[in-house]
Amino acid sequence: MNRIVIAIDGSPAASVAARFGIELASEHDAYTVFVLVAPEVDVVPTGGFGLTAHLPHELSALDRKPLDDALALAAEADVDARAELLGGDPVDEIVAFADSFEADLIVVGSRGHGALASALLGSVSRGILSETRRPVVVVRGAAEQIAAVAVPA
Repeated sequence: MNRIVIAIDGSPAASVAARFGIELASEHDAYTVFVLVAPEVDVVPTGGFGLTAHLPHELSALDRKPLDDALALAAEADVDARAELLGGDPVDEIVAFADSFEADLIVVGSRGHGALASALLGSVSRGILSETRRPVVVVRGAAEQIAAVAVPA
């Protein structure tokens, strides 16, 4: 295994997946790319009665922060990595990037929504599994792991 794509989104579950992916990369001396997909539009309230507007998403330091944090973790583990900030549909962008990068593995976290929530909200990890032909590891951290990442000591 030479190339690993680790999809992150800034969530505690994605942080657990990033740590797992970094560990794999370290064990296999694999080149790693962290991928975060920012939305193309922001939905903002425009008044009462549930009215909203769709505005183009302006990339900011907040979009980049999870990538910077992941790169810092990789550097601590002496893993060669870079980060890519993409825009669009997360499933499509992650799968397309992994294909263009010729990834040997895609690592993605799972927030562990139940069946109903996943059906209503969609699931990036499930979408990646159904869209790609590349091996995928879905990391579902235990509640303790996610809590530890969410609230650093």
